[in-house]
Amino acid sequence: MKKLFLFLAVVAAMVACSPKKECAHVHPCFAYDASIYELNTRQFTPEGTFAAAEAELPRLAELGYDIIWIMPIQPIGELERKGGLGSYYAIKDYCAFNPEFGTREDFASFLNKAHELGIRVILDWVANHTAPDHPWTLNEGWHMRDSLGRLVVNYDWYDIAELNYDNQDMRDAMFRSLEWWMDTIGVDGFRCDVAHEIPTDFWEYAFDSLRVKHPKMFTLCESENIDLTQKAFDMYYGWEFHHLMNAVAKQEKGVEDLWSYFAKADTVYPESAIRMNFTSNHDENSWAGTEFERMGDAAKVMALFTYMVPGMPLTYTGQEFGNVRRLRFFDKDTLEYDPANTNEHIYKAANDMRANNPALYSNELGAKMERVELEFDDKIFACRRSLEDNEVYGFFNFSDEPRVISLGNVLPIKSPKLVITLNDTIDSTLDRMKIQAWSCVIYCY
Repeated sequence: MKKLFLFLAVVAAMVACSPKKECAHVHPCFAYDASIYELNTRQFTPEGTFAAAEAELPRLAELGYDIIWIMPIQPIGELERKGGLGSYYAIKDYCAFNPEFGTREDFASFLNKAHELGIRVILDWVANHTAPDHPWTLNEGWHMRDSLGRLVVNYDWYDIAELNYDNQDMRDAMFRSLEWWMDTIGVDGFRCDVAHEIPTDFWEYAFDSLRVKHPKMFTLCESENIDLTQKAFDMYYGWEFHHLMNAVAKQEKGVEDLWSYFAKADTVYPESAIRMNFTSNHDENSWAGTEFERMGDAAKVMALFTYMVPGMPLTYTGQEFGNVRRLRFFDKDTLEYDPANTNEHIYKAANDMRANNPALYSNELGAKMERVELEFDDKIFACRRSLEDNEVYGFFNFSDEPRVISLGNVLPIKSPKLVITLNDTIDSTLDRMKIQAWSCVIYCY
């Protein structure tokens, strides 16, 4: 019997199996092997400030995060404010700082520390609407209005007012605000809220102009819009993939549905497009529930799955701690941190695996995903990604029962450089392996 490594107790040496390829410059070079962390400043620490968040940056760097997407940090409107502190996405001044979090100097210190640690910081940008008491509402034609002249709101977002992109003066002011954050403050790019609600030509103009001075700028659109992905943004939201993972966790969908999704995505999106893969984010956590509510026992295996498939994996505030709270959106809340339930070791191992295996890099610098054919694999997602002399094999049991699979001649004869598994110890013969319910084994060669 061959004993494989116990993931929860042993961290194998992570050795790059081949040198990194030269960057193709379709996207900033750092993006291809990066992992991204969404930082909710209000809830990230008990203090909820830039200074307190700065103290946590070495920990995030040690865990292996390369990009921090920080939720909006500008002042929040007071008119029609929701809750006691309001929504991050009801901005009163684009070029100022929310005093709840600290001062401009505090953020500059946070940003400098992140850069010292090799972490890029992208700012959540809310271009579709402002707070109803934003000074721009006084400018004629800058906001959408109904037949009675009232500010237009979307859905139940009564704390915001929709902007009018038919107005060139407003567009110019919005671009100057983006420019200020790049030129004066020094952020590394933007995550753009409901990006598909804004005309594509605005994003094209804004980002093409900014990239002249800031060629390493990184952009993420909260959208799956193909036009935006082709023309303006580096990375798009994998919403469909996310909801499919939720359905697989509930056993409403299965392995074949996953393979159908990836086949479609490979067809409709350009090869260079980077998908952001996630099991949670601020919207999902607060409104749809934590990953443990939505995915149950499958939450951890799905987190590792986001590292195996093409794209960039996202971790939301508190996921590394195994936080089980729906964080309040409009008021201060506290992460539920249980040292006995921490997932930090899982995310560190996964981030190191991604960084050290070029086959797992994003898109044209990484490898496409191939199906590994197994007997009786209706509940096992078996895949391979291979680039030059680097091979990564993943076997994911998407069921609530242990599965025994026949490997045959599937795996290389040589010993793997790294094995990651959520199981206790796995006993395996040369051609058979038992994978526990909602678990996985990943081999890196």
